[in-house]
Amino acid sequence: MRKKLSGILHYLVPLLVLMACVVLRWQDVPLVGQLRMNVFDTYQRIAPRTFQDVGVRIVDIDDKSLAELGQWPWPRTRLAELIYKLRMAGAAVVGFDIIFAEPDRTSPDRVVADWPQDDNTAEIRKLAANLPDHDALFAQFIGGVGQIVTATQLTDGKLVHIPRQVGNFAIAGAQGRHIAEYIPTLSGAATNLPAIEEAAAGNALINVTPGTDGIVRRVPLLLALDAKQPVIGKPVYPTLTMEMLRVMQDAPRTMNVRLSGASGAASWTTSDGVDAIRVGQLTIPSDATGNMWVYFTGHEPQRYISAADVINGNIPEAALQDTAVLIGASAAGLLDLRSSPLNPVLPGVEVHAEMMEQMLLQEFLSRPYWASQAETLAIVIIGLFFVFAIPRLGALWPAIVGVALIGGAVGFSWWAFRTHHMLIDPLYASLATILVYLSGSLIGFMRTEGEKRQVRGAFSTYLSPALVEQLAQHPERLKLGGEMRDMTLLFCDVRGFTTISESFKSDPQGLTQLINRLLTPLTSCILQRDGTIDKYMGDCIMAFWNAPLDVPLHPEKACESALAMFVALRGLNAERAAEAKADGKAFLPLNIGIGINTGTCVVGNMGSDQRFDYSVLGDAVNLASRLEGQSKNYGVDIVIGQETAAKVSQRFAVLQLDLIAVKGKSEAVEIFTVLGDHDLRTNKDFAALADTHEAMIKAYRAQNWDQVENLLAELRKNTVCDLSVLYDMYEERIAAFRQTPPGPDWDGVFVATSK
Repeated sequence: MRKKLSGILHYLVPLLVLMACVVLRWQDVPLVGQLRMNVFDTYQRIAPRTFQDVGVRIVDIDDKSLAELGQWPWPRTRLAELIYKLRMAGAAVVGFDIIFAEPDRTSPDRVVADWPQDDNTAEIRKLAANLPDHDALFAQFIGGVGQIVTATQLTDGKLVHIPRQVGNFAIAGAQGRHIAEYIPTLSGAATNLPAIEEAAAGNALINVTPGTDGIVRRVPLLLALDAKQPVIGKPVYPTLTMEMLRVMQDAPRTMNVRLSGASGAASWTTSDGVDAIRVGQLTIPSDATGNMWVYFTGHEPQRYISAADVINGNIPEAALQDTAVLIGASAAGLLDLRSSPLNPVLPGVEVHAEMMEQMLLQEFLSRPYWASQAETLAIVIIGLFFVFAIPRLGALWPAIVGVALIGGAVGFSWWAFRTHHMLIDPLYASLATILVYLSGSLIGFMRTEGEKRQVRGAFSTYLSPALVEQLAQHPERLKLGGEMRDMTLLFCDVRGFTTISESFKSDPQGLTQLINRLLTPLTSCILQRDGTIDKYMGDCIMAFWNAPLDVPLHPEKACESALAMFVALRGLNAERAAEAKADGKAFLPLNIGIGINTGTCVVGNMGSDQRFDYSVLGDAVNLASRLEGQSKNYGVDIVIGQETAAKVSQRFAVLQLDLIAVKGKSEAVEIFTVLGDHDLRTNKDFAALADTHEAMIKAYRAQNWDQVENLLAELRKNTVCDLSVLYDMYEERIAAFRQTPPGPDWDGVFVATSK
């Protein structure tokens, strides 16, 4: 039966892996998409687009311009001078990668508005009111020189002013449909002053949308605005470079959008998105949602002209003749910086310049409509080959074939990129088929490991999983011997177990089930926090930390386990109470006490040559056992030793209980309790309780009985923790000491007479 099941798994497991890979690819989860983008970035880094000068220039507001012409923003009169000189130098079209949303603060009427309002300035204010407004002058220059395209940016924010729409779109291939159905629609916009927009020959988007990793790979060619006005509807705006091309060609305002499935645009399905956009004599391919892949050349100084050189007339005479000029900023302080596959930091205006060059050259990257289907089909075909070949041929020959297929996929993808600028992803299909291959070959490997697993399973019944794994890797450790280690020990015992046992006189099997039901969750609390179970002694658990493997912060792990054990116990008691009520039986809750101590111990394989166990010995072990026995006497759940308390007091709510000489030890030790985790420790009521409690302990050891009784009365008022049994015990001791004083040499040690 086992062999038959193994044979089925040989096919089933890799087939399930294959199906999972196909689903992840079809759903295009973010991880898959990011892997694909990384491949395309690598291709661009290996073979970037060759720079060709097609007359695209960036007039750069750079550090030099700021140093020579003053800080940004410049007066609009200076910008008017800039566009005038650009047009006079022969620029065919000028586009701003800047939005003029605020009035010019250097206009005369705005400058004098900040001056003192007195008689000395009254005449100047009157004269300033009659001077031309800089924004109006700028708008007149834009309209006068012509061929200027202003910028807008659609956002997810509020819409204050609807941007002017100059260039618009008509759809080919979908009668009665609106282009906004296929492209992103945004609700807000950053716009220019209306007078500036109205004077321009075009108004377009400067939206540049980076990927989730901050790298710009695609730029929206068009976006829609949700104007929320029935008359206007959803106006659609072109990107800056397309609008500049339209203005430069003196093309009609209406640009044609071709959809997938329209004439000349192939699709396996019906129309499902944008395919290309026609601007005058140029066609610009697009993905389904209206984005253009940018094929970068990297930074080219030849594109750049400093704005200061244009203003100062320091450029060659024909440097701007018949060029398309983008005005933008590279100065670091202006924060218009982006990342591309080739450059971690580049000015945002350079992205638009690279797009403009591609449009003029008609040299584009494209992601073919069939790429996703072809990549998925490759995964299915190669994956099915592995599913059926590995059980029959073994792992070697399918691996050789697989390497050849993966090499072919990578080679085809690279050839498509270099010769046709197509973006086809070979990586995910390769990784998916490798996973299918590994899952199939691992089934065979797992069959050979069957006996080892059986051995591990058998030993795990007696030893901790960490120790079993160490012994499986290093059998030579199966010998007698030990080592000294700093360890933390935990003892847990059931209180009142005799009474519980008597209730199961006629049902010993039920008692066994009850103990197993208790020990299972308590053991899990220990193992989940890197503890090792040393042994079970009836209803008692002995566990330790920091052996056989190093466990950082092992005192804290032990205390965390103890608190978790009480949470698990409360859940178990709640279940048992509900069961007892349903069965009409009396309910006896299970209660436990825990002792924890930290110290140096001998740990290792101990016993005889015939049989030995991995265990721990030492004085710290004995003390941990004694501390567990004192938990009931002091009315607390957990008692910890001095070494443990010193290492966990900053993490847990810890209080000192007493100075005690436990049974079997002549030397006194300070003992503590853990009442809760860090949340309780930082509770202001607990902080007050801890301060008063510490004062009570000091007064007790100083034999100030009246002060102790007053402090005990105050402590009982604090309800953050129930320590009534502890405080009753101290009151009983004080009453006894009043009858029989301990003497002036008494050091506060209580000698325990029971374990």
